[in-house]
Formats: sequence, C-alpha cells, structure tokens
Amino acid sequence: MAGTPWAAAGAASASVQRGRVLGFPADHGAHLAARTEWWYATGWLGTEAAPTHGFQITFFRSRTFLADDNPSRFAARQLLFAHAAVTDIASGRHAHDQRLQRWSGQPGAATGHASTTQGAVQLGSWTMEDDGRGWRVRTHLKPTPARADSVPLPGSPLALDLYLARTQPLLLQGEAGWSRKGPEPQQASHYYSEVQLQAGGTVHVGDRPATGRGRAWMDHEWSDEILAADAVGWDWIGINLFDGSALTAFVLRRADGSALWAGGSHRAPGGAVRAFGPDEVRFGAGRRWRSPATAASYPVQWQVTTPAGAWTVNALVDAQELDSRSSTGTVYWEGLSELLDSQGRRVGLGYLEMTGYAQRLKL
Repeated sequence: MAGTPWAAAGAASASVQRGRVLGFPADHGAHLAARTEWWYATGWLGTEAAPTHGFQITFFRSRTFLADDNPSRFAARQLLFAHAAVTDIASGRHAHDQRLQRWSGQPGAATGHASTTQGAVQLGSWTMEDDGRGWRVRTHLKPTPARADSVPLPGSPLALDLYLARTQPLLLQGEAGWSRKGPEPQQASHYYSEVQLQAGGTVHVGDRPATGRGRAWMDHEWSDEILAADAVGWDWIGINLFDGSALTAFVLRRADGSALWAGGSHRAPGGAVRAFGPDEVRFGAGRRWRSPATAASYPVQWQVTTPAGAWTVNALVDAQELDSRSSTGTVYWEGLSELLDSQGRRVGLGYLEMTGYAQRLKL
C-alpha cells in the first residue's frame, strides 16, 4: 500500500486500542488498516403495537493483506460485502440479498468504496451515507420518470429507500467506544451505536412496496481481532425500548454452548449509560426453530438477564435466516424481535442476531 495517497489516509485513521478517543464525523468513515469493519442498520416500520416490516442492511469491509506491497491501483487491498433483508410480518415472508466487490482502496471507485473522512459506503447500487443529521440507505432502486419515488431493479428480491434520523446522541459501547469481545485485550473493537433513530421511507419485498415510519438502530464497529480461538459464534440483541431507552446485550459461545464472554449496555431515557461486565449478562435459550434450508436449529426465544433487568426476547417471524455463503461465507439468523417484560407486555422492538449455529463463524 506504500506510495498510494488513499492508503496513507486510511492507515492513519485506524487504531484499535484502549483509550483512543473517537472523533466524528471522521470515525463514521472507514478505517482501512483495521482487519474487519461493518456498518449495520436494523429497524421496523409500522406502530409499536403492530409493526408491519422489519429491515436490515449491513456493509462489511475486510482488509485482504495480500496486496500491501503491490503498488498497482487495481490491487484488491480490500473486500466489500453487503447484506440486506426485509421481513413482511403479516405474511411471514423474509427476503434477503447480498453483494461482494473487490476494492483497491481508491476513493470514489465506481464499483464500490468507503470514505475515510465521513460515513459513506457504496457497493454497486447499494449506498449508506451520513448527512450530519442521520443516515440515508438505498438499495436496488432505479428512478421512474412517471413517479416521484423509485422501484426495485429487475430481479431484485427486495429494495430499501429509507432515512434514519438521529434523535439521541451517539452511544459509545464498552469503555468510551472500546469494547472487549474476549478474555485477551486484543480481542476488542471500537464500537458505537446510534439508537432510537426515527425511520421513514419505503421497503419493497419483490414488487410490493410498503411505506411507513418506525424506529431504527445503527452499529459501526471495527477491529483487528474480535473472536477468541474457542469462540464459535455469538448471540446479540439491539433493542429500542418504547420509553426511549436502549438495550444492547451479547454472549460469545464456545462449541459446547457455554459463555466465553459477554457484555452490552443499557442507556436510560435520561441518557445515563450502564455498561455490562462479562459476568453480568445471561442468555437462556427457549423455543427453537429449525431451518429447512440448512438444518440449523436456532433459539428464537430467549430469557435475557442483565444488571438493567430481565426480559424475554421473542422473534416475530421464525424464518429469518440469511445464507451469505456467496459473500461473507456464513449462515446466520437475524430478525425483528420483541422485548417482553416480566408481565409479558411488549416494551421494545429490535433485532436479534445469532451466529455459529449452522457452522463455526469465521471473521
């Protein structure tokens, strides 16, 4: 990468270490020297009592390390991936798609790129961009001269055209944005969340558009080493509660199902954040669903216990598995779920993610 101005800019902006102070808007952008990075947005449209659709889009960046000494601007120094999914709650239909592209690291490359100075990532017709007030997300869309909106590109199983507006300050996870993911200090990431985003726009499942408003969650995370050698996957939730608070909780699992590491946080409506230690989070598996496509068995109901309280997490649709073996090489479950209090009342909506059930997760 030596001798290329875009490589120097990316390397200078990346440093995964305890005590590093995150700065914005630059840290909304890519950190090209870090091994792995993702921008991840999830949410729902409809009402709290009756959400109609769930949506998820993730852009991944992975450093290849294969072309560090190759001065060619065409060398594939980075890989860009993207996953998107839309769930129609009423019908139970779950549509998902994926993209993969090599990237030299050159700014503005037409086929795909990520800015190192602001939140902007693009992969073909898929884009996610921060405008200072929120995030614009678009996939698989083409303009139509007869209408003010857009329609999916031919053959697309889904499309998104959404704006996710900020309503709260950034939530820095862990220690001021430095988040441990294992027993060794290097098993950590820089990690922040944008919670209680006001979502609005249109989602398409095939040729069926649905327009509405709701809530969303955005995570941005980058790391050099995130999984311990004996970790096979994780269970994670990011939930916007109806009182304005936000709950993050995760457990990294060993092959025997025991917890290797755990963490998360709770931010109260007033803004006070309580970070969770590795011994303070428990995930207890309940009802399971078996995928007819991969035969993986996923717990689609959990009892989650944290210092901020105990809840039940319940999937609104069981069949929300994503097969991304054509891009990141993994199969995982990611879907819209409800958070229930001890009285069985719905108090929040958000996303549950489960990895390592179909196969060991490799990053």
